[in-house]
Amino acid sequence: MYFNWLFAYTEFVQFPVNMAKRVLIVDDNEHLRVILASILRFSGYEIFEAESGTQAIEKALSAKPNLILLDLDLTDMSGLDAARVIRKNSTTANIPIIACSAWSGREWREKALSAGMDDYLQKPIPSAVIKAKIEQFIRP
Repeated sequence: MYFNWLFAYTEFVQFPVNMAKRVLIVDDNEHLRVILASILRFSGYEIFEAESGTQAIEKALSAKPNLILLDLDLTDMSGLDAARVIRKNSTTANIPIIACSAWSGREWREKALSAGMDDYLQKPIPSAVIKAKIEQFIRP
């Protein structure tokens, strides 16, 4: 009886088609992208991937993600330059960007923040930390 009611209810109510929060993962290391994408998909995120700064800019415009995880060391341009381009476009200017890099030290964090990124995480990043950071920046 309950299932019949639920089925009838869903026929009359339109649910949002895309309830998942969208995250763009930008990293030139395919293995890291796959691992991170798997963790985040399992947590309910819709994932988009890019392996270069150029792809990151294009996917930020087309996918309009809720957040971007951006490596600083990319093949075609630095993540810092990609972030600057993303910030200059009115369509993508307000997307939170979190730098994810193996480069350590206060200077890299400061460079990332001055390039327009919202935060900096040093690799390797535990999955619980990355998920908590994403939720901190993605507004409901």
